[in-house]
Amino acid sequence: MLFMVIEKFRNQDAKSVYRRFHKQGRLTPDGVTFVNSWVTADLDRCFQLMECDDIALLQKWVAAWSDLVEFEIVPVVAGKETAAALADQL
Repeated sequence: MLFMVIEKFRNQDAKSVYRRFHKQGRLTPDGVTFVNSWVTADLDRCFQLMECDDIALLQKWVAAWSDLVEFEIVPVVAGKETAAALADQL
């Protein structure tokens, strides 16, 4: 399952987040796969696409970063998959 993870850097402190990332890595447990990420120009937020079949593993990853980041997690489906699912209803 895909999740759009919207991270808001606490105190707009992207440096602390990237410092930990460079020292410890992404800290994702086995079973959580990083797909891609985008950071806003003002260094306020990061949007990460993650893949995971066990939500408890995603929660474990969030816990490792919650001191530096506030999280919003949204399950998502690719647009073409949604279009195919709705095709017979159009």
